Order: sequence, then structure tokens, then C-alpha cells
Amino acid sequence: MDACADLPVLAGTRCTLRALRPADAPSLQRHADDPQVAHNLFDAFPQPYTQQDAEAWCGPMHREPRFGHVFGIVVERDEVAGCISVAPQAGLWACSAAVGYWLGRAYWGRGVTSEALALLTAWAWGALPHVTRLWMPIYARNLGSQRVAAKAGYALEGRMPLAVCKSGEAIDAVAYGCIRPGLAPGAAALPTLGA
Repeated sequence: MDACADLPVLAGTRCTLRALRPADAPSLQRHADDPQVAHNLFDAFPQPYTQQDAEAWCGPMHREPRFGHVFGIVVERDEVAGCISVAPQAGLWACSAAVGYWLGRAYWGRGVTSEALALLTAWAWGALPHVTRLWMPIYARNLGSQRVAAKAGYALEGRMPLAVCKSGEAIDAVAYGCIRPGLAPGAAALPTLGA
């Protein structure tokens, strides 16, 4: 199944979210090829980020099921300056979905990522009826990303000392999450998956 085939366009005032296109590769590469962007992303994020990496990501690679639903974050002049995704989990975690995002440094501090996260969250509640919880792991040192999560309505759920590996070192992480509106922590009946 192609998770990105039928993505809608989600419009805000600071950004628009839409499916990635091959033509987005040059702007994506320009924003992703920044050590300060990669500093707080998982090691699987290439650095340096080459044109070939961008072309692969804007082509079929981002449509692999393991990445979930991937949107480009579009800013001025239809320029993709980052990505945001929500990946439904399986098995024990089937009622949860993991969220991830990054944005080029030229747009930091403008409220773009907070708006993108709010747009994605609202869309996920409608598009993923079996999901009761959205969450994201964030490096504890990444205070900017924690502010983004909090502004979009996510709450700090826990601290995880020395829980993640970055560049060969164990570092601290935090978890932010939110529960589907109308549900309270405890237990809730789930719809049948695939229904």
C-alpha cells in the first residue's frame, strides 16, 4: 500500500503540507544539507545530504510503509523546506503513531513547524481512526523541538536518560504525546483495524 498516494493538501497561514514531488529535490537538499538540522535528527538522516539523497527521498523512497504518511512542509514560493510524518505502529503499539519532523534553519523561529504539527495532528485524527495516541521521541537537548510539540498541544510524557544513540554516544531523550480528543487515559474500545 502506498501511504502517500492519496495525501491531501493541508493549508495553514505559515505553511502548507502536501505530498512530495520529484521537483522538490533541489530545495529539500538545500535545506537538509545543514549540520545544524542533522544535529537533532536520528543518525539515519544523511549528512551531508546530497542531491542523490533528496531525489531518492522525493521519489519512491518516502512512500515505503515504514515511513508512514510523509508530507513536505511548503513555505514561500512553493518551496519545500522540510518534512513531517506520522507512522502508525503495529503489534503491541497498534493504537499509537509516531510523529517526526524537521525544518530548514532559514525558517526556524517563525512558527512554521508548530503550525505544521497542528495541521498533521488534526489530519491524523480523521485519517487514522484506529490511532488513539500520537507521540514523538525528541532529544532532550533539543529545546526548540520541545517548544514546537508543546505549542501544538503535545505534553511531556517522560524523560529517558541515555536512551538513544547519536553519533556513537548515548544521550538523553524525552517523549511528547497527545491522546485523541474525547478519550481519557485509561482504557478505550478500539475500532477493528481495517474496518
